[in-house]
Amino acid sequence: MLPASFLSRLRTLLPSDRLLTDPVDCYAYAYDNSRKVFPPDAVAFSVSAAEVQTIVALCNEYRIPLTPRGRGTGTSGGSLPEQGGVALSLERMLHIVAVDPANRVIVAEPGVLNQSVQDAAKPHGFFWPPDPSSAAYSSIGGNLATSAGGPHAVKYGTTRDHVLGLKAVTGGGNLIKTGCYTTKGVVGYDLTRLLIGSEGTLAVITEATLKLTPFPEARTGLTAHYRDVKSCAAAIPQIMALPQTPSALEFLDAGALHLIRSHFPEMLPANTCAMLMIEVDGPARFISECCTAVLSACRNPGLIHAEETADAAALWLARKTLSPLLRDVAPRKINEDVVVPVAALPEFLDGLAQLSDKYAITNVNFGHAGNGNIHVNLLVNPDMADEMDRAEKCLNEMFDLVIRLNGTLSGEHGVGSEKRTYISKEIDATTLALMKEIKRVFDPCNILNPGKMFP
Repeated sequence: MLPASFLSRLRTLLPSDRLLTDPVDCYAYAYDNSRKVFPPDAVAFSVSAAEVQTIVALCNEYRIPLTPRGRGTGTSGGSLPEQGGVALSLERMLHIVAVDPANRVIVAEPGVLNQSVQDAAKPHGFFWPPDPSSAAYSSIGGNLATSAGGPHAVKYGTTRDHVLGLKAVTGGGNLIKTGCYTTKGVVGYDLTRLLIGSEGTLAVITEATLKLTPFPEARTGLTAHYRDVKSCAAAIPQIMALPQTPSALEFLDAGALHLIRSHFPEMLPANTCAMLMIEVDGPARFISECCTAVLSACRNPGLIHAEETADAAALWLARKTLSPLLRDVAPRKINEDVVVPVAALPEFLDGLAQLSDKYAITNVNFGHAGNGNIHVNLLVNPDMADEMDRAEKCLNEMFDLVIRLNGTLSGEHGVGSEKRTYISKEIDATTLALMKEIKRVFDPCNILNPGKMFP
């Protein structure tokens, strides 16, 4: 319950159509794609950096939890207002401040959709490389909060690699500017990269200067079909060892292929048990050479066939439908986005299969194999206590396997509330203590997204 005096002052800051306090209205901001629900006591919609700063200052004065939020597409619970308080929605900060093709830059507010940035850049021959599956409806602010990636991160990198600078309001209420407008700049600490991926725990981003990339001259897709996962996994390091880095390299196991077949029956051969979806791009004169090299690297005794695909767009569309289709298999999915070194993928996938068998948990895997980033989906029924217990044990051992293979617990979804219990597996106590000190510097009253990221 928010203090009456706090609500009264909040109402003086925002018009009635930009402040929700009725629990029914607030409920739409109580959940994200983790499917967990934590209702806020109020929802505030800011439309400027000055409003963000004023709201943060007021929450500091009253020690009210403040949870920044984009479009709620995250899967790790990063935007859930677990401690109630105010959900600060940035979805109405929709201004593209500048489109500067001469300097390959777009400046945008956090509520601008990823797709809107792409649409603004396209007429000038550019794109913004981060391309999560939710690109059509996820916001730039949300992409920044988790350093989102996507299929093309294998060649182009994640969000951190495509942001030149930021404007933000710290948890202490200070407006700061990080980075610069140029692609080179080493003045001061790199606070831009610190804020990207911090999941709204340090500051509320109010503007981002995004670095654009020219469209490749040509692009083509290939597929490689395998008799088993082991053979498929063995081909991935061979492809990534090529000088011609693919622009996308996706892995799909038998469970993922079964889901695609159930909705697109004619798309895949019946005997394919694992598959790679590959894209190459670049100068037109090199595409044929690149395809030849990649197809050669795909060959091993488990390969059924590999070829250029005539309808790559349809296949990519089917790939992007996989995540929602998982709910056809079980009521709930425990969705992880672990990463291991590419050379360790065969060992990881084999170990994962053993853990699934050991704990009798249905598991579907797919993801960005070129980065070693696998989306592991443990499919469970939350009404069955025994199954949930087995799934948690399976998850715990899977994380141990990832760390043993020199991997990381999250490649692009973030920690949020879903992975915070396990973060000490990856980050030692001394480093974790330093991170908490950084949090205190930015957010001395611990009002910004409290409880997230740390155990």
